[in-house]
Amino acid sequence: MQYSTRRAPATRRGNTLLIVLLFVGVIGVGGWFGYQSYLDDQKKLAPDDLILSEVTQGAFDHTVIEQGEIESSSNTEIICEIESRGNSGTPILWVIDEGAKVKKGDKLIELDSSNLEIELKEDRIEVITAEAGYATAKALVEQAEIAREEYLEGVFKTEERAILSEIAIAEQELRKAQLALGSSERLVAKGLVKSLQLEADKFALANARNQLEAAQGRLKVLQTLTKRKMLVQFDSDIDAQKANLSAAEAKLFEERQEVALIEEQVKKCVIYAPTDGVVVHANKYSSRGGNAEFVVEAGATVRERQSLIRLPDPSEMQVRCKVNESRITLLRRGMPAKIRIDALPGMVLTGRVAKVNRYAEPSSWFSSSIKEYAVNVEIIDPPDVIRTGMTASVEVFVEQIPTAIQVPIQAIYEHDSNTYSLVRNGPQSFETREVKISATNETMASIVEGLQPGETTVLNLRQHLTLMNLPDVIVTDNSDMLALSEEAKNVVRGAADDDEPGLAAGKMKSDGGGPPDDGPSGRPGSGGRPGAGGRPGSDSYKSSQPEGASSREGDGESYRGKPQADAVTVSSETPAA
Repeated sequence: MQYSTRRAPATRRGNTLLIVLLFVGVIGVGGWFGYQSYLDDQKKLAPDDLILSEVTQGAFDHTVIEQGEIESSSNTEIICEIESRGNSGTPILWVIDEGAKVKKGDKLIELDSSNLEIELKEDRIEVITAEAGYATAKALVEQAEIAREEYLEGVFKTEERAILSEIAIAEQELRKAQLALGSSERLVAKGLVKSLQLEADKFALANARNQLEAAQGRLKVLQTLTKRKMLVQFDSDIDAQKANLSAAEAKLFEERQEVALIEEQVKKCVIYAPTDGVVVHANKYSSRGGNAEFVVEAGATVRERQSLIRLPDPSEMQVRCKVNESRITLLRRGMPAKIRIDALPGMVLTGRVAKVNRYAEPSSWFSSSIKEYAVNVEIIDPPDVIRTGMTASVEVFVEQIPTAIQVPIQAIYEHDSNTYSLVRNGPQSFETREVKISATNETMASIVEGLQPGETTVLNLRQHLTLMNLPDVIVTDNSDMLALSEEAKNVVRGAADDDEPGLAAGKMKSDGGGPPDDGPSGRPGSGGRPGAGGRPGSDSYKSSQPEGASSREGDGESYRGKPQADAVTVSSETPAA
């Protein structure tokens, strides 16, 4: 009995421990099931977490919407017609207010004409001087012609008659001398006259004959040589004076033309409206934004051929807008469009695409990578209330599909060049489907494959990407580039081998005491600069590197686990260019 009394407390302690262990186990199992239930509840999506939309079928409009500015397609442009003449420009004295309605003949702008008026006075003086020079040259031509006529009709004939008279006298004296000699010969034969008289008569005959021949010679020279010489001289004088007259006439014509041109320029300083219209100043704005580069106002300086004012035709209006390069290929001339004007809410105008530019518009410094193309949309029957410069929204209808399966564009997710949608099959059941899109607009996408009308799609896909079962991204195989890389390596190696003889010759010359052919010591490619350890890739550079060090430009060594091109590897063998 004493033994059983001592074992009872030990049995009770063992039972208590067992009960505690069972209680802890029950609590642990219950906690685990509770935690799993909590995780399952967390995985379940609440109805408010998803934004859903039903796939519909109906008419679909493939449109392109852009903002633009209203302008006239038929503008009468007023330009500055004042020639620069070496000046920086012509100042504006007065200009009509922008937006004013004008009629044909109304004054639009007045330019400064003071410099032109001063130049006009100087040119008028030049015209008077040119007229005096022309009159003098004309008189000299007439004098030269008179001198020629005077010689032919006066001097030449007078000298000719004088010589003819001398010839007649010489012939008479010659006849007398002949008669006297004959008489002396008969008298000498009779012994009545001495022989001395006979000799004197012979000399008198010879003298008379010489005087006759001399007169005949002077007549011949006068008629054949002197006359021709004088005529050549007179003709040359006439030609020279006529040339001077032509030059004076041309100068006078140019001076008169210059005066007429400046008078016309002075008139053009006041510009009048050629047609009726509304005044629009041709202000020029910078493509970089900010203030205007040129404003048409009093005091502004304008250059030749610069636009000053435009008079738009209100019956021919259009909207000029810029379309991004990603959508410009969709637009064609003649496509219909709807036009909404910001300043006139509720007004919807119709139009058509009139022009699609083939060249991009000049870009600004902050949007140099964005290419935009200008598109002109003609407004059909424009109302009188619209004005140039108003902002308008243009919706161009690229394609209109009568019946199309469509979903909001938020239900489309692009992955690896493919498009997908998340379809809800049940409260907690979802399916990822690949879809094909035919067209999109600002809100909807037309589906040709992958979805059916009545199905439910998830719109906020990016917040629930874990629900989508997307395929792995396919890595592009660029192994075909390896052959091109090997070919480039062979080309570089061949060029290095061709340059080896030149390097050896340079080294031998350097060892002999003279400078190497590649330049003085220290030049890259000839041993490296002093203290710089040589050019990367050269022998001096390699020797300065610790053993086992990784070099980005070593002989085929890898840098950070990536193989390098041999174009740098052979740099130690190629002299610097």
